[in-house]
Amino acid sequence: MQHNDPDITLITPDAPMAAETHGGRAKCLQRLVRLDLPVPTTVALSFKAVRAIAAGDITCAEALLRPFGAHPLLCVRPSSEDPDWGGPRAVLNIGMNDAQFEALSERIGREAAAKLYLRFVQSYAIHVARLDPDDLDDVSDAPVKGLQEALDIYEDEAEEPFPQDPAVQLIEVLRSMARAWEGTTARLLRQAKGAPADAGLGLVVQSMALGVGQGECGSGVMQLVNSVSGERKITGRYLSQSQGRDALTSGAGAMYLERDPRGPSLEELAPEAFARLKSYTQLMREKLREEMQAEFTIENGEVFLLDGVRVVRNARAAVGIVVALAEDKIISREEALMRIEPRALNELLHRQVDPEAHRDVLAKGVAASPGAASGVIVFSPEAAQAHAAQGVASILVRRETSPEDIRGMHAAAAVLTERGGMTSHAAVIGRGIGLPCVVGASSLRFQTTRKLLTAPDGRVFREGDKITIDGTNGEVLAGEPALLEAGNLDSLRVLMAWADAVRDIEVRANADTPRDAETARWFNAEGIGLCRTEHMFFEADRLIVMREMIFAKTSKDRAAALERLLPMQRADFADLFRIMEGKPVCIRLLDPPLHEFLPTGRSGHRELAEALDLPLSDVTRRVEALGEYNPMLGMRGVRLGITVPEIYEMQARAIFEALLSQGEGRDPVVPEIMIPLVSASREVDLVKSRIDAVASAVRNESGREFTYRLGVMVETPRAALRAGDIAPKVAFLSFGTNDLTQMTYGLSRDDAGRFMSDYVQQGVYPEDPFHSLDVYGVGELLSLGAARARETNPNLVLSICGEHGGNPESIAFCRAAGFDYVSCSPFRVPVARLAAAQLAIKDKIG
Repeated sequence: MQHNDPDITLITPDAPMAAETHGGRAKCLQRLVRLDLPVPTTVALSFKAVRAIAAGDITCAEALLRPFGAHPLLCVRPSSEDPDWGGPRAVLNIGMNDAQFEALSERIGREAAAKLYLRFVQSYAIHVARLDPDDLDDVSDAPVKGLQEALDIYEDEAEEPFPQDPAVQLIEVLRSMARAWEGTTARLLRQAKGAPADAGLGLVVQSMALGVGQGECGSGVMQLVNSVSGERKITGRYLSQSQGRDALTSGAGAMYLERDPRGPSLEELAPEAFARLKSYTQLMREKLREEMQAEFTIENGEVFLLDGVRVVRNARAAVGIVVALAEDKIISREEALMRIEPRALNELLHRQVDPEAHRDVLAKGVAASPGAASGVIVFSPEAAQAHAAQGVASILVRRETSPEDIRGMHAAAAVLTERGGMTSHAAVIGRGIGLPCVVGASSLRFQTTRKLLTAPDGRVFREGDKITIDGTNGEVLAGEPALLEAGNLDSLRVLMAWADAVRDIEVRANADTPRDAETARWFNAEGIGLCRTEHMFFEADRLIVMREMIFAKTSKDRAAALERLLPMQRADFADLFRIMEGKPVCIRLLDPPLHEFLPTGRSGHRELAEALDLPLSDVTRRVEALGEYNPMLGMRGVRLGITVPEIYEMQARAIFEALLSQGEGRDPVVPEIMIPLVSASREVDLVKSRIDAVASAVRNESGREFTYRLGVMVETPRAALRAGDIAPKVAFLSFGTNDLTQMTYGLSRDDAGRFMSDYVQQGVYPEDPFHSLDVYGVGELLSLGAARARETNPNLVLSICGEHGGNPESIAFCRAAGFDYVSCSPFRVPVARLAAAQLAIKDKIG
C-alpha cells in the first residue's frame, strides 16, 4: 500500500480522498486527523476497491495489515457517500484468535479478553459465515465458558475451525460487507432513501481502541445539542467495559456524560477524560462547521475518537442548530438559510407522530395538510362541534367536505375524506387553518349513514372509536400513537428574519377569517393575497338570510335581504382591516354557485320551507331550477355578479364602509377587490362600473375620500390568453392556479386524487399538477398572460394565489417570471419565505 494510493490509503492529513470516492465516514476521519485529534490508525478503501473485493479480488489483505503492525486488532466500518444511505453492520475485534486471546489475557485479564474474542466470533459467524443466529443464542453468559461454546458451535455448523489468520479474517469481513452492499434488499432500501442505483460503498479499517481492560475503560457517544429540541446541552451515554455503541443499547447500565441528578456520570467518574472529550467535540463543531456526534472509547483513562458523524436531527432541532451556528459566527446567515429544507418547516409548525411510536396503518391517502392529531371518529360537523364543547378531540370523517362543513372543521382535531386531492375543499381549508388532513383515502370503506369506517384488512371502526390522522405522511392510523408537540418558534422567528432580509419576492397569505388573518400576521405575511368571502356566509344566522335572497323574486327583494347581510359582512371586513393594519388585503367577491348555499335532500328542503314560510313544492322547484350539470363551470364567479348584481354591490359597500370605520391614527389599509372567474374584458367593464358607482355613493354619503384597487383573478385559460385586453382596466392580476390547472388539464381537482398517484408512478405526469405547478403547460399560460398584461399595463401587479404559492418549485417559477408576490395558506407562509430567500441566495452566489 502506498501513502498516495487513491484506492487503499492510510488516512493522513493530505491523503487523496473525497466523500464522492471514499464515503463520508472516511472523509470525516481525515478531517479529525487534520485537527490532530486522537484518531486510531485508519486505512480507507475507495468505492472502486470495495467493488473489486466484492468481485473476488483479495490481493490487498497483506498491504492492508501492514500499517497496523504485528498482532493487530481491527474494526471495519462502512463509509457510504451519504450516512443516511446506511450500510452493513460494523465488525469489531478482527484479529482475535487463540494466540491473541492468551496474550491479552495476561494484559487485561482472561474474562475481558474472552469477552472481546466472543464478540468477534459471534459477529463473524452471523455476518460473514452466515450461520443461524439462533445457534448462538444459548452460549453461557460467563465469557470464558461462552467463548469455548461459541467456537465449538462454529466448528460444528461451519464444518471447519474458526479462522486464526488475521489476514483471512479481514478479507472475509471485507468481502462479506462489500457483497452485502450489492445485495438486492440493501440496494432497494438505500434507493428508497434517495441513493442512486450505482451508489458506491467505501470501507474504513481502523485499529481497535479496546474499551475493555484495566483502569477506566469503556465506550460511548457525545454531542453538544439535543437532537429533538435543538437545545444546547451535552447529550449521549457512556458504558464502562464496553465497545462500539453499546452505551446506547444497554439500558440502565449506561451512565450520563455530564453530572446529572438522575444518576452517575462520566464527569464524576473520569473528570479529565470528560473534559478532553468535551473539548474535542467543541473543536469539531467549530472547525467542521456542524453539530457533530463523537463516538469515543476510553482505554485506561485515555480518550480515542473512533468516528464523528453529523448529529441526527428533526426539523425543529435543525432550525435551532443552524441559528446557533450562525449566531456563534461559525457559519454565515446565508448558509444557515440554505441548510434548511423549506418543506421541513411543516414539521416544526405542527404536531407530528413520534418517529419511535408504533404505527398501525389502516390506509393511505393524499397528505393534504401536515401535522398529526388523534381523536374519536365523528361523521358530521354538528358532532364535531358537540365534542369540542365537551373538550373531546374528534376526527371529522366525510366523503368530501363542502363549505357547510366549515364550523365542524374548525371544531375537529383533524379531517379524513374519501375523495379529494391537494386542492379539494378539505385540503385547502385544512392547510389554511393548520388542521391535519388526509383526503382521497379511497381504500377505506366510508358508510357515513351507518357511521361505519371499514379498513382494507376488515377492521370496522364506529363513531366514537379512536384513530389518528397523519397529514404529513398521508396515513390513517389506528389508536393513539405518541405525538411530538410543535417546536419552539423562537429560532424559527430568527431564521425568518434573516430570510426576509434577503428575499426579493413578497409572500402574502390566503385568509378568510380573523383567525386566519391573526395566523398570517403571526407568520409575518405581507398582507392577504386572497380572502374568499363565501366562507363568511355559512354561519347559521347568515345562511338563512342568504337563502332568503336566493328565493327573492325581484331585484328589490334581493336588495332587501342583502341589506340584512351588509352589517355582518362589514364587520367581517373591519376585523380583517384591523388585524392587517397597514398591509394590503385582497378580497375576492363571491365565487361559488348559489346551489352551494341550499340544503340537499327532502328533510333539508322541508326545514328550509319552514324557515322561509314557503310551500315545500316552491322550495323544491327553486332548488331544482338552480341545479347545474357542471356547477364549477356554470353560474358562479363574475357570471353570478353580472346576473345577480346586488350581491357584488352589497359586498363592495361593506368593504368601503368597513374601511371608513377604521379609527383615526391607524395605518390605513388599501383594499384590493378581486373579480373571480373572468374570461372576457367586457365582464370587467360591467362589474367595475357598478363597484365604482357604489364607491361614489359611499363617498357622497360619508363626505370622506378613500382608495381601493380593482383586479381580476385569472383562473380561466382565456383570461390568461386575453390578459392584454384586461390589464388596462385593472390594477392587478392574480392567477388562481387551482382552477387554472383544473381547466387547463380538464381534470377535476376534487376527483383527481383517485388516480393521480398511478399517473405519477407511471410517468404520465412528473408530479401531481395540483401540488407542484406544471411549468410547461399551466406555467406557459402564466408566462403568456404576464407578458401580454405588462405590455398594455407596465405598472400592473402580478401574483399567484392558488395553493402553488406555498410550493418552493412554483415560487422559483413565479420569481423568474417577474411576479410581485405569491400567496398561500397561512401555515405555509414560513415555507414560502424561506424558499424565496434560498432562491435569492442561489442567484447571488451563482
